[in-house]
Amino acid sequence: MTPTGARPSDTHIDKDTTIFWFRRDLRLDDNTGLYQALKDNPHVLPIFIFDTNILDKLEDRSDARVSFIYQCLEGLQRELCEAGSTLVVLHGSPLDIFGQLNPAAVYANHDYEPYARERDDLVNAELKKKGIPFRTFKDQVVFEKDEVVKDDGSPYTIFTPYSRKWKENLDTVNTKSVNIRPLLKNLKQLKPLSLPSFHQMGFKQSAISFPARVIRTKIIDQYDRQRDFPGIESTTKLSVHLRFGTVSIRHLVRVAQQKNETWLNELIWREFYHMILWHFPHVAERSFKPAYDRIVWRNHPEEFKRWCEGQTGYPIVDAGMRELNTTGFMHNRVRMIVASFLTKHLLIDWRWGEAYFASRLLDYDLAANNGGWQWAAGCGCDAAPYFRVFNPSIQTEKFDPKRVYIRKWVPEFETAGYPRPMVDHAMARERALATYKAALE
Repeated sequence: MTPTGARPSDTHIDKDTTIFWFRRDLRLDDNTGLYQALKDNPHVLPIFIFDTNILDKLEDRSDARVSFIYQCLEGLQRELCEAGSTLVVLHGSPLDIFGQLNPAAVYANHDYEPYARERDDLVNAELKKKGIPFRTFKDQVVFEKDEVVKDDGSPYTIFTPYSRKWKENLDTVNTKSVNIRPLLKNLKQLKPLSLPSFHQMGFKQSAISFPARVIRTKIIDQYDRQRDFPGIESTTKLSVHLRFGTVSIRHLVRVAQQKNETWLNELIWREFYHMILWHFPHVAERSFKPAYDRIVWRNHPEEFKRWCEGQTGYPIVDAGMRELNTTGFMHNRVRMIVASFLTKHLLIDWRWGEAYFASRLLDYDLAANNGGWQWAAGCGCDAAPYFRVFNPSIQTEKFDPKRVYIRKWVPEFETAGYPRPMVDHAMARERALATYKAALE
């Protein structure tokens, strides 16, 4: 473990201290695991681990997500200091760190991704050897694992019946926020401990600005009518806050119930993809539909590079990629367009696009990113059929008819400096259909 910031030996964690381990839940309010830890124990010390198993794989040493997390931790530290306690921020491998700690118990919230499940199993085994309980709770979703399944107990693979059952079951769960404030007296009272610096962790602070943690109800009110138009402020930009748990999913569901069912459906899509990843973990590396792994992709490196850089000659595609590269965000309608273009027009493996999004998106979430890419490529559950090939020109006419979005991100549009289309749509469509058909016959 890299000895930066606080070290396990400096943390005042003894057999009378209960650890609450922050992960994808960077908030105090309505945090299920933290609430339970404070409810059950008198000396709770919150910690966060900058996990080197994850950080060491990041090529960009100014990765904006590291900066976002850091900013959130600074906010948590201020709140905890006001309550007379501190946040302990460590840097290293969670297994190594917990091997050096001997608390009374460890509390956390569930995490569902394959790496997180493996990590938690290893940590649990390490703690169990020392007789230390490891208790985890549902927090980042309303329904998890087998809580919304078919009558025969099998998981849904089609969204519409899943969403219908999800809504039917909503009355069976408590979506009220837990009030944690009266329990803050059970935090361990300590002077503030310092956070490791970016430099100590081998990173630099990002220059990207982050969306505010604000629920903009005016946008939610009009979401069903405006969500597909990237040239206007039509989305809440809350996805990064959902990804890192700076907002409560339960609170957002209550808002959605009051305001807009279409926005509620977006929250349900998120849970649907989490459920798919839980029941079918192979999707993290392979197609949900195995036959699609027989597709012979072209995988042309130079064409992929032009797609990444927003130099395809298709303005709506290029605008989306440039927005992503500049801000870490891309409008959802445009995500579908650029994904369809990569997989169908260029016949480049959806996993290449998924990995590029994973390296750039502020709101990167394995379940949702994977689900979206497999949907676009036709190989996922409840996916668009393979013969559906988005026409970028038609998509532009429908959703950016005045080219507001395009002109914002492609200033050289309609000038001699803008590249010609790198591929003809009609030819690319026929090529994609033939390639898919050959693989699936």
